[in-house]
Amino acid sequence: MVLLSRNLNLFQMRSALSNPTRILRHQEALVASSKLRKFAYTHRAFHLSYRKMSEYEDEKVVIDEINKKLTPEDINHARKLRNIGISAHIDSGKTTFTERVLYYTGKIKAIHEVRGRDNVGAKMDSMDLEREKGITIQSAATYCSWDKDNENYQFNLIDTPGHIDFTIEVERALRVLDGAVLVVCAVSGVQSQTVTVDNQMRRYNVPRVTFINKMDRMGADPFRAIEQLNLKLKIPAAAVQIPIGSENELKGIVDLINNEAVFSEGDNGEILRKAPIPADLAELAAEKRKLLIETLADVDDEMTEIFLEEKEPTVDEIKSAIRRATIARKFSPVLMGSALANTGIQPVLDAIVDYLPNPSEVLNTALDIAHEEKKIDLIPSTQEPFVGLAFKLEEGKYGQLTYIRVYQGRLRKGSFITNIQNGKKVKVSRLVRMHSEEMEDVDEVGSGEICATFGIDCASGNTFTDGTVQYSMSSMFVPDSVVSLSIHPKGKDSTNFSKALNRFQKEDPTFKVKFDSESKETIISGMGELHLEIYVERMKREYNVECITGKPQVSYRESILSSADFDYTHKKQSGGAGQFARVMGNLTPVEGDKKSNIFETAIVGGAIPEKFLAACNKGFDEACEKGPLIGHKVLNVKMLINDGAIHSVDSNELAFKTATITAFRNAFLNSQPVILEPIMNVSVTSPNEFQGNVISLLNKLQAVIQDTENNHDEFTLKAECPLSSMFGFVTSLRASTQGKGEFSLEFSHYAPTLPNVQKELIAEHKKQQTNKN
Repeated sequence: MVLLSRNLNLFQMRSALSNPTRILRHQEALVASSKLRKFAYTHRAFHLSYRKMSEYEDEKVVIDEINKKLTPEDINHARKLRNIGISAHIDSGKTTFTERVLYYTGKIKAIHEVRGRDNVGAKMDSMDLEREKGITIQSAATYCSWDKDNENYQFNLIDTPGHIDFTIEVERALRVLDGAVLVVCAVSGVQSQTVTVDNQMRRYNVPRVTFINKMDRMGADPFRAIEQLNLKLKIPAAAVQIPIGSENELKGIVDLINNEAVFSEGDNGEILRKAPIPADLAELAAEKRKLLIETLADVDDEMTEIFLEEKEPTVDEIKSAIRRATIARKFSPVLMGSALANTGIQPVLDAIVDYLPNPSEVLNTALDIAHEEKKIDLIPSTQEPFVGLAFKLEEGKYGQLTYIRVYQGRLRKGSFITNIQNGKKVKVSRLVRMHSEEMEDVDEVGSGEICATFGIDCASGNTFTDGTVQYSMSSMFVPDSVVSLSIHPKGKDSTNFSKALNRFQKEDPTFKVKFDSESKETIISGMGELHLEIYVERMKREYNVECITGKPQVSYRESILSSADFDYTHKKQSGGAGQFARVMGNLTPVEGDKKSNIFETAIVGGAIPEKFLAACNKGFDEACEKGPLIGHKVLNVKMLINDGAIHSVDSNELAFKTATITAFRNAFLNSQPVILEPIMNVSVTSPNEFQGNVISLLNKLQAVIQDTENNHDEFTLKAECPLSSMFGFVTSLRASTQGKGEFSLEFSHYAPTLPNVQKELIAEHKKQQTNKN
């Protein structure tokens, strides 16, 4: 009750304690109404909301000051602009939803199926692979407009993938967007990837409205999904609609704010007919409207005062409270419908206009490189110097296509812009707005907009300015790759093979390529089997290069459990000046899962000069790249050099680098070395009759079952499992569930392997080394 107590105190102060009896009566009413709720928020949820509110209030002060500098033209331009992402767990209906949005906004003339069975496929899934597999692989951007209250609003819309293997596409989209629509399945509710997407939205402070999709499916329960939003995502959420009918009887929705029914009619639900609320839903509508107002009273001061005054809020007061709380990231309004059944989509477009922020209501900061990376608040005005972020790259028909979000100023066709990362000046020869794979040429884009251009050589995450300022935007979060495999072309076409690898690396920061000098093999790494499989298939289709791949390899890590001292002297004499270096110190484990290695020195009296200590640091970094056990990266190790010795003639940087590497390896092997393996969060969904089969299958894979949820006709099981045992799991799951089971994987953490597994891995590594020699 943290927020309620805080808001009650505000009310008490404002009424100047003039009527203590009245205040006590309001307090009792407030507590009583809270007890009537179907579910209560935890203390932790309130604490989080309070912290987020304080964080946004600090931002709001800065945003208000920035908006004073905007011209009326800037304010009007920003007011009618929304940059929105569509995000959800895989197969929740994001692309189907986006297809309807494009149809109702007049961007496309006909609705097509996601899987492309009609030989057309969804507009936003432009790759053949996406249409064949029925999944989104690359985020796709489009530009459309929506008329509301006789005003035209412009949407920049990005449809993102749901599969965890393509999580970087979600990261880069949310990095540049101002708001999002979180799509949740009415049957499955909040799933594993829903939680991941929620974390990504929090990372970039993205407010969201929630759309509960698939209300036409058997077992749909929107109120259970809302309860999960509150409990699992720890964000207060309440319905602003309830469905009229359910499953195959779904006809429309009841608008709880305006107290009216909205029926979707016409061939594709394009006609909205408003009517009084059906009598059988009047009681439920009143109950859910009351709950909406109570929830808003928890998160919005103005609604708290109205609630405590026991007044009935007006439509405008409710909408204003929802908008304030949503933009402050304290609340998410929940709408519902079915994209496939063409029901409830247009109200979501209205909600995007009503509740999500425009570019002038979001605080964006950059670092001023010219002034020691001082934080600069960007002003969304066309009068300011241009600042834009290249957030996504694609190989197009006319060369590299670079997507740019304009944060400040304007970008004109024919103008020159400067890449802050390398200082290169380039000309904007062509400027386009994207509609999936189609383009619309424009001469200029203003502040807050998203566009694309050709002929600019840059990397994903580079910042561009007009050259008058040296501002750099912060980079996005890039997760570590967890799966590797060897790859080489089937024929002798190494040129196209190299071109493909270079392009994919540039486009996708989670796709990594390295050449193993020992095995003479090219190794590609990514977020999962599907991730790498897609790139291998794209090489074949786009570059006509068939590849042979090796067995998928787990990206292990090496670490230590205890400490060890070292005192190593490196001597080498081969005529003339030799090599001499002595290093002393200790090797200790770094506490916690920081995924970092630390190098420190504590030399007294100049026993080792600074230039040699820099060489020691390089030696430490090199030793951490290939651990002594199986040649994988070292994690969470701290090396301290506190003494040593030099020779006036024979000491040099190479000697100290070599001495550090050898000392590190010797001490590492004396510090209880362990091999760490990636542990994955596994979520399996399957019909109830196969629950025993799935549990048995996971037990064989050494999985630790964390949680099981049973619904009407299916269950969801969550577990932690070593990645090494998950290869081929999709085949085993299909066999155990007659092809009806689905699963998703997400990296959780690194954990020590079992002793017998560690012995096997070390023995296999030694065998490979012997064969090479």
